[in-house]
Amino acid sequence: MDEQTQKLLGNDCKVYVSVNEDRTADGRILPRSFVWEDGVRYEIDHVLDVRRAASLRAGGVGLRYTVRIQGRERFMWLEDDDAGRWFMERRE
Repeated sequence: MDEQTQKLLGNDCKVYVSVNEDRTADGRILPRSFVWEDGVRYEIDHVLDVRRAASLRAGGVGLRYTVRIQGRERFMWLEDDDAGRWFMERRE
């Protein structure tokens, strides 16, 4: 979803991203990489934590993944909706 579409929907802090994920035999979902809105693919070095949480800045609830990307910790959410979409918060 592009920036203009995000603004039309009323939330320019939430960025939906395409995620390459693995699903383990025990049912866990582990993100491995994602594509940011500018088309750049980022590899996820490590999943540090997974817990239910809300994004207070961007809105939305789901599983919050704390991940390490290029040595920095970031959050990404697997949204609680029928589509199971991934989003991240845009940094200001």
